[in-house]
Amino acid sequence: MFKRSLLVSSVILLTACGGGGSGNIGSGGGSGGGGSGVTAPIWTAGVFAAESNFKNYCATPRTGTDPYNDNQPFPDRAGTTMHEKMWLRSWSNNTYLWYRELPDNNPANFSVLDFFDQLKTDELTDSGAAKDNFHFAESTASYNQQTQSGVSSGYGITWSFGSTTPPRSLLVAYTEPDSPAANANILRGADLIEVDGIDFVNDNTNAGVNAINAALFPESAGEQHEFVFLTNAGETLTVTLTSADVASSPVQNVQVLDTDAGKVGYLQFNSHIALAQQQLISAVDNFAAENVTDVVIDLRYNGGGLLALASQFAYMVSGDAIIQDRVFEKTIFNDKHPNRDPVTGQTLSPMPFYGFEIDYEAGRLTNTPLPELNLNRIFVLSTGDTCSASEAFINGLRGIDVEVILIGDQTCGKPYGFYPTDNCGTTYFTIQFSGANAKDFGEYADGFYPTPAPVFAADVQGCQVADDFSAQLGDPAERMLASALHYAANDSCPLGVAGQSLSQQQRSDDGSGLSIRRHDPRMEAFLLENKVNQPIKPAQDLQ
Repeated sequence: MFKRSLLVSSVILLTACGGGGSGNIGSGGGSGGGGSGVTAPIWTAGVFAAESNFKNYCATPRTGTDPYNDNQPFPDRAGTTMHEKMWLRSWSNNTYLWYRELPDNNPANFSVLDFFDQLKTDELTDSGAAKDNFHFAESTASYNQQTQSGVSSGYGITWSFGSTTPPRSLLVAYTEPDSPAANANILRGADLIEVDGIDFVNDNTNAGVNAINAALFPESAGEQHEFVFLTNAGETLTVTLTSADVASSPVQNVQVLDTDAGKVGYLQFNSHIALAQQQLISAVDNFAAENVTDVVIDLRYNGGGLLALASQFAYMVSGDAIIQDRVFEKTIFNDKHPNRDPVTGQTLSPMPFYGFEIDYEAGRLTNTPLPELNLNRIFVLSTGDTCSASEAFINGLRGIDVEVILIGDQTCGKPYGFYPTDNCGTTYFTIQFSGANAKDFGEYADGFYPTPAPVFAADVQGCQVADDFSAQLGDPAERMLASALHYAANDSCPLGVAGQSLSQQQRSDDGSGLSIRRHDPRMEAFLLENKVNQPIKPAQDLQ
């Protein structure tokens, strides 16, 4: 079985996470730029030189060493902004999943980031939504800090947007333990009404919107802003928060509930980052010791991350006897690369259900086996923010006939992934592959839909239930969890819960100018290839 045969393996870096903008990133101007004395390359429509001709030629080369790559010197060389744009153009033409649908506009007419922004398809899904909602970039330093340490600057608040145009609605979804927000006793469901004296709900001036964005998403630690909330108890809470480097706790609220269905395990799983591995193992060990008969996995705010971690967790809830050597996910690149990974050069092979712990820093499987719950049925709580690796977790289990009961809202719809690729201090994310389960199903670009009566392939047995901000996550009275517990005991949805959820469109940017981070882009995903004793250092091999 895969668990037994892949004791040691190398890691290849891929990303299967949600997209979205993530702050200001410096880049050069619209034409040659750089002032380096280097001759800028010339664009010819329809002619694409190899991306290696332009890689690491930078208008403003970094100096010194890279602390996230064993203090190796940065690979940057003197170049121009045209070099950077021509690299983006050739790289996209080679690896973008829908490269045939890309425009070929003159790069000289754009800044670097503006040029990258338009290097994506404008095609729509069957429902009329944009096919590529996951195209973004951010500073490499910020990306590395979050993915390798789990730390980012802020207050420790995950926000949930209802409306981003006046009258606005912004609720606290959850807070990180021991964060500025948690220490100020800001609880789930708190409704933001004022920021630094600005009416958050109704202010519609440019100055007001800019000030609100700056306060909501601080760029560094040590920024201080005043927030006024209306709590679930109907009281006004005024707090001054100082931004800090907040460590993520991806697994929270692990508990075993005594219910009418027996002992049910519950955990809140917020992001597929490497830090979650030991937390998930601990939770599963606890569930096994308590002999739980069902598990409720709260993925309502999990925007994605490590594919290998999704595979590991899927293994833990199912196990060898259920998996029977079937694969977790097959990876499909564009038609230029039917058999070989275009970035690593490795021969394509499906991802198994990994049954051993992974040393993510070294990039290899260990010989430490994972615990198993041997469940044929699990419950997943979902919203439109349940994305990418979280959807791959659902799809992978459905591919081996584990019954997934979906409680909540339609998921985001991202059966795609990408290699985070640094060039000149910016990390770019562009869709490069799609995934399919052991049954070759991966057509859920409009998301998985919970319904008591599945009809279409992406329909999942379950109940449509609105996210309930009146109760804390993990509270058995919280509507989504309560519905899962009712289903576990009665094999049916509770009365009166369907049709209350928000549509995906209500969660998207509607042009108000507020920064909406619907999915956290700063996460990695790994595919493990069958290459014994050959660890791959992402920063060296994925340039």
